[in-house]
Amino acid sequence: MATSRRVSRVAELIRREVSQMLLNGIKDDRVGSGMVSVTDVDVSGDLQHAKIYVSIYGTEEAKAETMAGLKSATGYVRSELGARVRLRRTPEVIFIEDRSIERGTKVLSLLNRLQDQRPQTSEDEEDISAEEDW
Repeated sequence: MATSRRVSRVAELIRREVSQMLLNGIKDDRVGSGMVSVTDVDVSGDLQHAKIYVSIYGTEEAKAETMAGLKSATGYVRSELGARVRLRRTPEVIFIEDRSIERGTKVLSLLNRLQDQRPQTSEDEEDISAEEDW
């Protein structure tokens, strides 16, 4: 079992290398159809499995197509990681779509819409001026 520090270092190294592969290495047109970025890598404690979270910008069809391209490129990504990263065993690679950025954007837009719809009352103004006195 690897230490948590080693696991986090390996995860960061995998994130960096896969990001470089997405820019230059993967020749599949499906992967190039949408903007893809690696948001996080979760490596198991024994360094045998790596979940690579990717954020994809584009339409739902482009996202599905890009995920299919990434899943078909897992063998290539694993072999390239084996060549670039010095580990005893190269971890199994799984790509997972990360939709947290979309959810965050949606929540922010809902909060902004609520703020715009909320009428400004005199009590709110008093609360704000009282907070400014602190």
